[in-house]
Formats: sequence, C-alpha cells, structure tokens
Amino acid sequence: MAAPEERPPRSGVQTVELLLDAGLDDGVRQLWDRLIAAGQHSQGVRTDSSNRPHVTLAVARHLDSALEPAITAAVAAALPLPLTLGGLLVFPAGRATTLACAVVPSAALLALHAAVSAVVGVHLPHTAPGAWSPHVTLARRVRPEQLGPAVQVLGRAELAGTAAAARRWDGTARREWLLQEPCRPPA
Repeated sequence: MAAPEERPPRSGVQTVELLLDAGLDDGVRQLWDRLIAAGQHSQGVRTDSSNRPHVTLAVARHLDSALEPAITAAVAAALPLPLTLGGLLVFPAGRATTLACAVVPSAALLALHAAVSAVVGVHLPHTAPGAWSPHVTLARRVRPEQLGPAVQVLGRAELAGTAAAARRWDGTARREWLLQEPCRPPA
C-alpha cells in the first residue's frame, strides 16, 4: 500500500537550514523509504528537488535579503559541523503529529543556532535559543493510531555525519538557494 501523499510545506515562511553530507542524507532517505514501504506517512513521498533532509536553524515570516551576508558568515564559520541523529521526537500538530529524528545538540550546533538567531531575530517562539529542538523531519500529519506502527518501522537508528552546506528556503516563492556551498572533506 502506498503511503498517503504529503502536502507541500506551509507557504509564507522563510527558513535558514543546514543540509546534510551525502552519507547522512542517504541515511535519512533510507528511513523515509522504510516508512513508505510500510504504508506510512513519509517526507520521502515528496519528489520535488527542494525536498531534502535538513535541520532548520531559523524560521521567519520574512527574511530581509540584507541579512544574508551576516547569516552566510555565521554558517561559513561553523561548517562542516559534525551532527549525530539520535532518538525519535514527536511534535503535536493539531489532530496529528510530526515524527522526526532528534539532532544531538552539540555546543557547536547550539552556538551556530544562537548566532543565526541573533541575526534573524526570533520570529517563532519554538525557534528561540533555549526552546529550539534540532531535528530532521521524517513524516508529517501522522495520526495517533499510526504513530506506534511508524515507530516500530523505524526502530532505533543512530546516524552520524556532518552538516555540509546551508540554504535559504522561501516558502512563498517556493525557491531555495545555497548560502554556503557543500564542504568537501580534506584530501
């Protein structure tokens, strides 16, 4: 049975996001595929090119392009950034939930989040330093009765890698662009 089709993300928001290195990206996509194979909701059903595993650093109703050089500088100073994805998180969202992999909040990740937040400003309460739960989304709109089966399908998966690039996403224009090109490992 095919997983229900996912809706596109909310429009009207703009984000600053960390993108994962190829190995970590592939690991998350494998989790998405396991959910799909089990007939569960999954971010993997969205096939647009901008749908990729990421960690959202900041969310705003509008990000002034004049802030971009300062955001890019903060990100460039931090990347590549080691990341470990650990246990599952469940975020209530009305009658359904969002299922995600927690990102272990290292001192370097928290410092980067604080630096980006200082530039962007805190526009949504759950994105403020001290209230932010870093994560990579696995599925949205998971109903309560689907949660147990989805968790069983995922099992325990710890993934490690790096945040290798950063992007901006404009949900209104449905456009993305890199702030920091992918970091290459030293030769």
